[in-house]
Amino acid sequence: MNNIPKISVIVCTYNRADCILDALNSLVCQTLPLQLFEILLVNNNSTDNTSELCKTFICDKPEFNYHYIVEQNQGLSYARNRGIAEACGEIIVFMDDDAVAEPDYLEELFAFFNVVPIAAACGGRIYPRFESQRPRWMSRFLVPLTSSIDLGEKPKIFSYRQFPVGANMAVRKTMFERYGVFNPDLGRKGNSLDGAEEKDLFYRLMMNGEKIYYVPNAIVYHYVPDRRLTFDFFTRQAIGIGKSERIRAKTISNSEYRKSLVREILKWGVSFILSVFYMLAMRPAKAWRLLVFRGYVSKGLWNVSK
Repeated sequence: MNNIPKISVIVCTYNRADCILDALNSLVCQTLPLQLFEILLVNNNSTDNTSELCKTFICDKPEFNYHYIVEQNQGLSYARNRGIAEACGEIIVFMDDDAVAEPDYLEELFAFFNVVPIAAACGGRIYPRFESQRPRWMSRFLVPLTSSIDLGEKPKIFSYRQFPVGANMAVRKTMFERYGVFNPDLGRKGNSLDGAEEKDLFYRLMMNGEKIYYVPNAIVYHYVPDRRLTFDFFTRQAIGIGKSERIRAKTISNSEYRKSLVREILKWGVSFILSVFYMLAMRPAKAWRLLVFRGYVSKGLWNVSK
């Protein structure tokens, strides 16, 4: 294609041979004209047959502007940064390798950035797609662990301490040029469950007065396999959340870390109140999991050895 695309969709993948084709197929079914977007598929050292599947898929779809990239530095932040460096579009869209986009997903994002020129970034709705079913212990306060987000039907600016979720977010490329890319010390690396790289990026934008919007009509569905609902995964994810917040905060300052500790204490108070509510409502599983989650997040935040 001779035209320079307006949107670059970055899909970073690591050992997701079981679902990567669903993600790619949803992108070739987009209503946005083909010349307006490119797809950068960044393989971050997958050891399964992800590479073969992706290369075959791209060969079978020569009409689409696909780029296959291998990033050897292990970590989601490294993979995303590689995609940003290779991207040609003015708008950088990030979608997970286990997510599926609605057909008008890119069209909605493209229209939004054109209509709202002051928007530095945005994120849309993410609905969970459970392999089996939502577990009984998962209250609405723990649903975000599935990378889900739904803030209603109307577009709005994300308030402080709210930000888009990585499975569905878009950023103007100029923002990375102005404020830097993802911190490679944060985010998942291989099978680790660390994070906070998105929070770190969006806080940088917010602290500099940039506007980040919620766009409800830009929708993706995020696959939640049963293995992500085991107690072992749950505890490792909670510890990863706390650990990542500690690294993020200390990267800024010791004062920021102390603020994180104060916020964690406040969250304990809220968790106790909610757990009492669930116990009174005869839902002990939800009450218990809320407290267990808070405990393991605190463990990671305080750097308590496992």
